[in-house]
Amino acid sequence: MTNKEQVINALSHVMDPELHQDLVSLNMVENVVVDGEKVSFSIVLTTPSCPLKTKIEADVRKAVLTMTDAKEVHINMTSRVQGTKKAVDLGSNRFEHVIAVGSGKGGVGKSTVSVNIALALAKDGAKVGLLDADIYGPNIPRMLGIDGLPEPLPGQKIRPAELQGLKIVSIGFLVQNGQPLIWRGPMLHSAIQQFITDFDWGALDYFVVDLPPGTGDVQLSLSQTLPIDGAVIVSTPQQVAIDDAYRAVNMFDKLQIPIYGIVENMAYLPMPDGKKLHVFGENGGEHLASLVGTRLLGRIPIDPAIGQGGDIGSPVVIQEPLSDSGQVFMDIARSIAAEASKMAHNKRKSG
Repeated sequence: MTNKEQVINALSHVMDPELHQDLVSLNMVENVVVDGEKVSFSIVLTTPSCPLKTKIEADVRKAVLTMTDAKEVHINMTSRVQGTKKAVDLGSNRFEHVIAVGSGKGGVGKSTVSVNIALALAKDGAKVGLLDADIYGPNIPRMLGIDGLPEPLPGQKIRPAELQGLKIVSIGFLVQNGQPLIWRGPMLHSAIQQFITDFDWGALDYFVVDLPPGTGDVQLSLSQTLPIDGAVIVSTPQQVAIDDAYRAVNMFDKLQIPIYGIVENMAYLPMPDGKKLHVFGENGGEHLASLVGTRLLGRIPIDPAIGQGGDIGSPVVIQEPLSDSGQVFMDIARSIAAEASKMAHNKRKSG
């Protein structure tokens, strides 16, 4: 007859493919119940966006059926997002992972990537916030079809806007459409601080920050105000964009912020015959990732639906989630979540 200890022993032989430790040592096994030949338990993943969820579930089932006498295995796949030991805690706000999305230059689709990966993480079941930190060019409100904040409740913090479980704050909600903001560094720093502390974000698994292009005051202010766990760099494939993206990587390096990876946007144009036309060059993102020692998180095709979705306030992850472009964004978001989990795990191990 199978007992609880045998089940746990079997699960101790299953490795997390990303963290390279067994599930029992990682405290990912909970609620083991044995009822004759029936076994049930929970596997607690480090993120609901785990890209290897299906493989882990299959490995777990095989291990229990092979190494015990169980004939029936019921697995509850759940998740509990864990940041580093020093997850950002700001009173009523708590952020497990702060993800900065940056680029070396404008026009490469950084805000498009920020919006779609934030929505993708939320669709997977995570608690996600999106801060539009591009003070001079806030595009997030239009891209999400939101034109203001909820009415404040008496005696409470300002509530972020919300869409499909995603919480959003942008300077675009607070100024008239088309109004330019001619601010110097101290005003930018004050605005960033207020966005983080004066709004009721609550407890978030992922706090995605859409940075302005370049390497300026906002990036410095944010790094001083909020410990950033990692950054995602967005670039198009042509060499001019790659050169600027390389500068952005070096900026994050000087700020001691690790890079989760590179996203190559407008990577190719899908042709009717199945071929790919590389309009802006080929493999620029891969070359940059190799140069700086990080991974290429994904290649986003040139797809009119992506631009149209942003213009009408319905991003492709919402409008066409099962399309090739929608799936690319989902895969990128899951890869970012996996990188965040790995880095947090390594930091916890080291101290």
